[in-house]
Amino acid sequence: MDYDGGKRVFNRLGPTQPQTDNRNQKVCYHWRAGNCSRFPCPFLHRELSAPVNGTTSSSSSSKRSHGFDNDQRSTVARRGGSNLNTWGRGGGRGGNVINNNNNNNVNSRGGGTGTGVGVKKDKVCNFWIQGSCSFGERCRYMHSWCTGGFGMLTQLEGHKKVVSGIALPAGSDKLYTGSRDETVRVWDCQSGQCAGVINLSGEVGCMLSEGPWMFVGLPNLVKAWNVQTSAELSLNGPVGQVYSMVVGNGLLFAGTQDGSILAWKYNAATNCFEPAASLHGHTSAVVTLVVGANRLYSGSMDKSIRVWNLENLQCLQTLTDHNDVVMSVLCWDQFLLSCSLDKTIKVWAATDSGNLEVTYTHSEEHGLLTLYGMHDLESKPVLLCSCNDNTVRAYDLPSFSERGKIYAKQEIRSIHGGPNIFFTGDGTGQVRVWQWLADQSATTTAAPA
Repeated sequence: MDYDGGKRVFNRLGPTQPQTDNRNQKVCYHWRAGNCSRFPCPFLHRELSAPVNGTTSSSSSSKRSHGFDNDQRSTVARRGGSNLNTWGRGGGRGGNVINNNNNNNVNSRGGGTGTGVGVKKDKVCNFWIQGSCSFGERCRYMHSWCTGGFGMLTQLEGHKKVVSGIALPAGSDKLYTGSRDETVRVWDCQSGQCAGVINLSGEVGCMLSEGPWMFVGLPNLVKAWNVQTSAELSLNGPVGQVYSMVVGNGLLFAGTQDGSILAWKYNAATNCFEPAASLHGHTSAVVTLVVGANRLYSGSMDKSIRVWNLENLQCLQTLTDHNDVVMSVLCWDQFLLSCSLDKTIKVWAATDSGNLEVTYTHSEEHGLLTLYGMHDLESKPVLLCSCNDNTVRAYDLPSFSERGKIYAKQEIRSIHGGPNIFFTGDGTGQVRVWQWLADQSATTTAAPA
């Protein structure tokens, strides 16, 4: 699936025309701190332009497939470039950053004016979920599974445990979901009905679709199905659960519980995947893999990220800035993004020497579980971040302005995208299908599950 557009949003931070008021030549202190509430604000919500001899140009727009995680360009951003100072600078919508702290979202019944209801608490009403809330619109809690520019299309019921993998093969009318209940379910995309259940010999740790092949990570094994010919293969070699997979440079990589990364290469003559390499260095399970800019990036429970050369499979660098498990890594544009249970998302850019360094850190109130990148209906890049408070937050890039939020009964462990839609799978086994709305200011309310 090709997501066209991918246009940068580096210049959406305020007016660029000359200002006559001296105050307007100053950058807003509160905006820099991420909490300016003035609208309109008399001060700039962008950094002042650099001297002419200190400017650098930005590269052209780019296209991405499968979200942002397939960037094969060899160019990388350099620290100090003009496109780096916009990370975390809000103002994409409404001119202000949405503060990550929800301390101001306090409300009590009858405490407001007009309708008597203030800002809703950032929590879904438990009685509404059960279909028994008697307060209706006056309830202080939310009667919705999401806020922002997307709405829920449907929910797919059947899995009994956490959904650990979602895949939508290109050109297929079937959605595949895997769970720790040791099954893969096949869903008809037209009717939303379950078209089949594949019983496996172990918990599903991850899933990946590449061409006609569907890969499923299991304990001590990777299962491969050809969805066109129905051929089934078993890839042996992993030790323990297979937690992550990615394809790059003609190789299938799998991150395993013992900290190794195994690679296979497909042999068309024999119609099988042959072992090609084993990468060692991590001291604990490899839970996330991504390929970009001719590099393989691996995140591990040992709190580190390793950078591997895709040509010779040698480790080029070990990144140790996170202080807890690295749960997900993602390539976007010229940057590497990573999230961790340490409650941060880090944005990495290359120095002149080619090594990666952190250029921006975004902090959350809760640990982060997974990242997924896609484009909205206007082809603007959006980052979806699953947190262990049972929510998914949507952010514009690179400003990290909040676009909306999705709520679930339990932690969302899997996110996968399709054309203008995306899927989430949570700890209860529920899979939900979401769509982007043309009216980005709309808030959709779904019936309680």
